[in-house]
Amino acid sequence: MISRIALFSFALLAFSGVVHADEPKPVESLPALVETALANNPEVKATAAHLQMLENKAEQAGRLEDPMLMLKIQNGVLADPLNFKRDSMTQKVIGISQQLPWYGKRKLRREVAVREALASHLLRQERILEIARMVRETYYQIWFTDKSLEILAKNIRIMDDFITLAETRYSVGQGAQQDIFKAQLERSRMLEMRITLEQQRLGLEIRMNTLLYRPVETRIGSIPEPELANLKQTTVELQGLAEKNRPLLKGMLAQIEKSEAASALGKKEYYPDFTVSFEYMQREPAMGSDGSDMYSLGVTFNLPFQRERRHAMLAESESERTMALAELNDAKNTIKSGIADLLSQMERRRRLVELYKTGIIPQAEQALESAVIGYRVGKIDFLTLLDSRLTLFNNEREYYDSLADHQMKLAQLEALVGTDLATANATADNRHQHK
Repeated sequence: MISRIALFSFALLAFSGVVHADEPKPVESLPALVETALANNPEVKATAAHLQMLENKAEQAGRLEDPMLMLKIQNGVLADPLNFKRDSMTQKVIGISQQLPWYGKRKLRREVAVREALASHLLRQERILEIARMVRETYYQIWFTDKSLEILAKNIRIMDDFITLAETRYSVGQGAQQDIFKAQLERSRMLEMRITLEQQRLGLEIRMNTLLYRPVETRIGSIPEPELANLKQTTVELQGLAEKNRPLLKGMLAQIEKSEAASALGKKEYYPDFTVSFEYMQREPAMGSDGSDMYSLGVTFNLPFQRERRHAMLAESESERTMALAELNDAKNTIKSGIADLLSQMERRRRLVELYKTGIIPQAEQALESAVIGYRVGKIDFLTLLDSRLTLFNNEREYYDSLADHQMKLAQLEALVGTDLATANATADNRHQHK
């Protein structure tokens, strides 16, 4: 009887991937979840409207001001204000004028507005990367929680067998009743852990549904075990991908270009703006005059004498460019160090996954098998048996934690470089094949 229980316990340990579920859950696809989040999230939807708003704003900057229409009575006689025949100089005037900036100012104003709009839009694109990253991280956190619940359910069943084994040994006078109480207490602690993990799973579901902008009570199905990504890019290549794809860096470049355009515009401000005008004056015959109509054509322009204001405007744009360039270099340096750090952490997790899978977990399983046999024949005490089971449990959780953390670090790396690295790998493979 005792031998059968020991063999059954060890058989349960050998099948660490067994899932105890009432009904199968639908399998969730990470790309589909990311696509749903980006399609439904209000912040992402607002991005298109935001871009349209900025483009319309930029379009206004390059347009001329409205022309001015003038209607007036000139040289009217106060004693008889509506009599246009009393004096030959009384005129009814209609005129139009248009302000014309110095050549190149309109183009530069539009360039400043366009670059500022692009920088603002690209900063909003960063939010899209952040949402995709959060979906991926939550996805792997759910997977790790499910695997923790899975191995916990397996260990509860094993503990039930340990309780039966302890009761059997106690009934034949070979064990202590205290062993039964210890086993029951350990089982209760695992039930407590299960409650915590189930609540944690529910919280992660709420977070995922919030990111996907759907009802929070929507259930998340099962998640397949991820495969460790085989990154083919070097640190330098990943930095190149970041400079090519990261909205933050492209937005900073747009900000530099905006400040350069503003500097060029500041230099143009040393030249005057013109206003051209035309007036038509209609007269009535009076005082021996035939009342010939008259016209007036003129050009006026401002005198750019306020040099200090223009000097300050130019200095402002130069300072903005210097600041933007320093921020760009700092962002590149931060991304560079971030890539190196994430690659280091991913390599560490990859090595741990391999170590747990091929070394630590098989060794822990053998140690538990030996402990079960030793307890059955009375060579070890029950605490040693429990400790062997706990060691295997912790090692299995560490294995799944390392695998999940590796994938979360990959999600962070993809957000850091601004692109899906699986797609980048495929592109690199095609490029090498063509070569």
